[in-house]
Formats: sequence, structure tokens, C-alpha cells
Amino acid sequence: MLLLVATLGGSVAMLATMRIIRHKTKHTKFMIGRLAHDNSPANRGGDRNFSFEIKILGEHIIMITFRPAGRTDCALILRFIKALAEYEHMLPDVTATEQLLEEWLFNKHAAEVLFALKDEREVGFALYFHNFSTFLGKAGLYLEDLYVEPEYRNQGIGKAILQQLARIAVERGCGRLEWACLDWNEPSIRFYHSLGAQAMDDWTVYRLTGNALKNLVER
Repeated sequence: MLLLVATLGGSVAMLATMRIIRHKTKHTKFMIGRLAHDNSPANRGGDRNFSFEIKILGEHIIMITFRPAGRTDCALILRFIKALAEYEHMLPDVTATEQLLEEWLFNKHAAEVLFALKDEREVGFALYFHNFSTFLGKAGLYLEDLYVEPEYRNQGIGKAILQQLARIAVERGCGRLEWACLDWNEPSIRFYHSLGAQAMDDWTVYRLTGNALKNLVER
């Protein structure tokens, strides 16, 4: 057991014990833990438990923390969205604004956002929402966006985010965690395969958007 102090929004949120699960690999040792409880005012009535992944490289300790996004984070969320779109060579397609994000994320609650923090700085994010499988008869978790800033890659942060999303999916009783990946993004494809994810090669995604969507209504 380890005694830790966690912070939320820059203030001390709790003093709690954390159970450490050790995972050994050839080159590194990972310690993944979850805070036992969070009774801070910010957490009451919400799914806001802190989670940690502590990565030990020799004697160097990297601690990754997670927090859900709030209404005041819309500018930061949009910055991550645009950074991902630029990486995918799709930045001109982004029409999202801070106002739209606030409306759909925090008024209509259409999706959720999780930040990964290192040294108390947001260095990665995930935007996700529930879908539904009629075959399983239960909801799944769909990951729309996953992004880690370039200078923080190859440190286990992307894997930590996916592990955290997997924990959320399991805790909520979801049957699946799924996402899409561009065909040319070979580094990400190899990474996803290493996690045990399977490509759904038998399926093709169809989309109606813009005028095509409006035209169908008028037919």
C-alpha cells in the first residue's frame, strides 16, 4: 500500500491509500494503481476518481494522472482536437468551436473527455461516448479521439489512456471498447495490435454529412 496526496483543480482533494499492481516487462516495470476513494466536493455525484500509472525507468519515476474535462476546458479540448487533425492532415475539416463543444459536451452531455497529466500538465486527451451493441444487448465505449503531444510520446502515456478507458468500460459494464484508425497510420496500427485489439476488416463505415445529410431529409 502507498499513501498519496492527490490534487484536483490545483487544490488538495484527498489523502488516500492506493493499491499498487505490478507489471513486469523486459525493459521496464509498470505500477498501475487506483485511488481507493475520492470524497472531495468536486467528486460528489460524479465519476471522477483519480487513477495513476507510475512508470519506473531505472530510478526515474514517471507518474501519469487523469482527470475528466470540465466546462472551463473547452479551449484546451479544441486545441487537442486541432492538433490531432493536423497530425491526420485534416485540419481544414475542423469546424468545431469552443461554444459548440460547451453545448454538446457539457449541456447536452453527448460525449466525455479525459485528460492525461504529467507534472500537473495536460499532455494527452481522449474523447469518448457510449454506443450500443444489439448483439451483446449492452452499451459499449467508443473512442472518437486519442492524442498525446509529440514530446511526450513513447513514455507509455497513450497506453495508460487506453488502460484507463478500458477500466471505465469494465466498471460501467460495457461490452466493448472500440475506435477507428486511418489506414496509413502504421505506428498506431502496430500499437493497437500489441494491445490485443482486432481490426474489423469485414466492415465499411458509411457516413452522411453536410448537404448529403440534409438532402436525405428532403427526399
